Amino acid sequence: MISRRTAIRAAIGSVMGGSATALAASDYELLKGLDRDRDGTLDLDEAKRAAGLLFDVLDRDHDGTVTRHELSGRLSVRELAAADPDHDRTLTRDEYLALVEQRFKAADGDDDSTLTATELRTRSGTALLRLLK
Repeated sequence: MISRRTAIRAAIGSVMGGSATALAASDYELLKGLDRDRDGTLDLDEAKRAAGLLFDVLDRDHDGTVTRHELSGRLSVRELAAADPDHDRTLTRDEYLALVEQRFKAADGDDDSTLTATELRTRSGTALLRLLK
């Protein structure tokens, strides 16, 4: 039986041309799945695109929101509460993308509007990646 995580990765991979597999340890592999323009970095548009595709997969009931259960451990209860401005215990696509942008900016240590593999390996970068894969 295929796991839910494997099914999600497969669905995202098919949408993104098979490139959104689990991120590997090498710098090249770390960025390959998300770096659409192949410049060796991840910019905010690329991060939001990946997040939007994942949101569509996670929103299994297609109601335009994701719940804690649909988020599959990507956010703790506390993180979800902090990212949920209307306190309805769900995130809309816009709320999810706002959180992605917030985490992107936190991971952008050199403030150059792009993330390198090194920046993605930081605590902030890892928190962002949980929302993208």
